[in-house]
Amino acid sequence: MANIRDQNSWVHMREPEKATEKAKDLVRMAVAKVELKRPLPSFSSEVIKKALVIGGGLAGMVAALNIAEQGFEAYLVEKEARLGGNLRNLHYTLDNENVQGYLESIVKEVEENPRIKVYRDTRIKSVEGYVGNYKTTIVQNGNEMELDHGVIIVATGAKELKPQEYLYGEDERVITQLELEQMLARPDSKIPSLNTIVMIQCVGSREDERPYCSRVCCSDALKNALRIKKENPKANIFILYRDIRTYGFKEKFYQEAREKGVIFIRYDKERKPYVRKEAQGLKVEVFDPILREKLIISSDLLVLSAAIVPNEDNQTLAQLLKVPLTTDGFYLEAHAKLRPVDFSTRGVFLAGMAHGPKFISETISQACAAAQKACAIICKDSVEAEAIIAEVNERWCRGCGMCVSVCPYEAISIDGETNLAKVTEVLCQGCGSCAATCPSGAIQQKGFQRKQILSMVDAAI
Repeated sequence: MANIRDQNSWVHMREPEKATEKAKDLVRMAVAKVELKRPLPSFSSEVIKKALVIGGGLAGMVAALNIAEQGFEAYLVEKEARLGGNLRNLHYTLDNENVQGYLESIVKEVEENPRIKVYRDTRIKSVEGYVGNYKTTIVQNGNEMELDHGVIIVATGAKELKPQEYLYGEDERVITQLELEQMLARPDSKIPSLNTIVMIQCVGSREDERPYCSRVCCSDALKNALRIKKENPKANIFILYRDIRTYGFKEKFYQEAREKGVIFIRYDKERKPYVRKEAQGLKVEVFDPILREKLIISSDLLVLSAAIVPNEDNQTLAQLLKVPLTTDGFYLEAHAKLRPVDFSTRGVFLAGMAHGPKFISETISQACAAAQKACAIICKDSVEAEAIIAEVNERWCRGCGMCVSVCPYEAISIDGETNLAKVTEVLCQGCGSCAATCPSGAIQQKGFQRKQILSMVDAAI
């Protein structure tokens, strides 16, 4: 194909004569390349009709159930002793839904489903293979087991940050939003009887160390503030914020909180609130940019809206799965719009807060999407590899291993018998990194052989 639209007519629309000459060159180059082309064989591999779901939280359980409902077996691997993940710490939503009731029902469904095999207290030791044919070694109670499966869904979740500021950990009157929710869920909770409660937003996020927004913090603050106001309308609640981000239909809860007397005070990143401990209570100092003066609030309880942070073992698992992480430490999907819930590695998918902070409804939607993508592979008897992949000329290869080190998909290895580079066709994505790196020119990309490129250059000259 000679792309004379994007590479020529659009960029040279004001120079028609020169564009015509360039179009002739592009056509000659394309013809010169076609003369040296040869049919590219296709490679296929059998598919193991089973799925591995890593993480037994909400996303993992929803994904496993969706896969099982479509008639396929799923292995659900959870590193903790109980299923549920972060959902175990949530009790109600902004819409006043019963989270624990939902959790109990979905855990029961998972445990009773004959197509789902649950492994608790289990770690991933190694992952080998490629799309349609993976072999994962897991460790449970010191015992190693091997699982054969065709696809992988990563749903390892995230966690709430334990702050290092505002006297957290030094004074029992300083807690996080998650801890507040657990206290409010108790029948004998004394939180609503307190006179003054201060909440500080963006603790640990939207800063230099973590520039991202944790997305759920503002809604969590409103949820807990409205819960307290419902039980004690006279309670004084102050929310110190940088920006209130209750996006979508959640804006109505922000309006409701204001109507019920919750006081919102904005602060700047450069002038963060200051908390000091006194015998009578906590003193919170904050500069109000509207009044342009410092306010001092005597508080009975200080609640921190802490950031959502990735799990510490994300890096280890990412290396095992050959998938990338963002600069923030969450897993990075292939393309947010064109390939959502996909990784660049074929056959591996993503769901839940392992991808980044999100609400329950968003987690469920993403888990369902990942399950559908996974089933689209394991419903087939075989998968075909890319036709445009790397190939090795064994006469020129000297086994230096440079191609092995640059391959992002680990599709190249050094053969133990011949000591030469070897390409695993199903893993190769045809990116060309190896061909650009090889010092001897032994490894080239099908469809873009060196002689083809040189013939195009000759035609252009």
